[in-house]
Amino acid sequence: MRYPLLPLLLLAPPVQAATPRQPSKQVIAYVFPKDRPLTAGEIPAAKLTRINYAFANLKGGEIVEGFSHDAQNFALLLSLKRVNPSLQILVSVGGWSWSGQFSDAALTPASRRRFIDSAVRFVTRYNLDGLDIDWEYPGLPGAGNTFRPEDKTNYTALLQELRVRFDAEGKRLHRRLLTSIATGANADFLEHTEMGRAAAFVDTVNLMTYDFYGPGEDKITGNHAPLFTDPADPKAISAERSVREYEAAGVPARKLVLGVPFYGKSWSDVPPANHGLFQTGSAPTQAFHGYGSLIGLEQQGFLRSWDAAASAPTLYNAATRTFISYEDPESLGAKCRFVQSQGLGGVMFWELSEDPDGRLLSVIDTALHPASSGAPSPHAR
Repeated sequence: MRYPLLPLLLLAPPVQAATPRQPSKQVIAYVFPKDRPLTAGEIPAAKLTRINYAFANLKGGEIVEGFSHDAQNFALLLSLKRVNPSLQILVSVGGWSWSGQFSDAALTPASRRRFIDSAVRFVTRYNLDGLDIDWEYPGLPGAGNTFRPEDKTNYTALLQELRVRFDAEGKRLHRRLLTSIATGANADFLEHTEMGRAAAFVDTVNLMTYDFYGPGEDKITGNHAPLFTDPADPKAISAERSVREYEAAGVPARKLVLGVPFYGKSWSDVPPANHGLFQTGSAPTQAFHGYGSLIGLEQQGFLRSWDAAASAPTLYNAATRTFISYEDPESLGAKCRFVQSQGLGGVMFWELSEDPDGRLLSVIDTALHPASSGAPSPHAR
């Protein structure tokens, strides 16, 4: 069902107009409501610079709505510009589950034109500020998707042709249309793309520096979103390493946006050595935990430990032999300081609803937009 834009805007809760601010760093929230309508109260618009609404789907090489309330939700998100006139609303297309047609869509000039035509229609239909491409992954199977060696150059061509078309549409609309990409944080992604060239055609490169470890694919536990590389880590992974690799590939630091998770991952049957870190483990029935569900576990038999080398927290319950890797205010504060010190473009996170009390977002807002925030210290837990 389609919802007309104007009536929904008129029905939105009354808000007081605000003066636009020009923050020094991006704070990009992925919002993933699936098949439910959003409410204005759940979106802290004043603390965000950009919302990437996830996800639009790809069908027949064209961008289409992904969920039943998308039109209604776009209207509500646009109404938040009365709270924060600088807020940018993008739609993210693809994702882990819906990247299966990207290789076909990028394959030829004709297929790319079909995709880009649909992108223009989609963005203008909903009066959005641009498009975020979350192709998982060029030249790689992702969730068992079609992939080709040609994806490497076709990815660049798609982004370049999209930028040219959006520039032309922007002149017609009298506003700039943004483009961004969500990218894998490992060497495989860089080997199968031309990031030094491709980055020239996007406003930000949203680096997915999380999910480095997961109970489904890894038989040992690990920090799933470490800032630095722990010398004891068999994989030798970290956000800092990914940033360095992207910079070496030719991506300017100012375009790199550091991805952080608002969730944790758990393993079962983990022995107690090293508080469960880098130990054998198995996948539990429920391995994904939003940050909101992790608050208070220290009063339920879990011991929090701090991997100083990685700048990452973990939780371990000796009675249940459960290990959890996650993000908390201390680790997030360290990442924000890293973003500032390295001249990165800002922070993006998956996903807003996993931080229902706003504790993690307040850390980001305080660190990256200090003049506008009365939030608690980044070190508060």
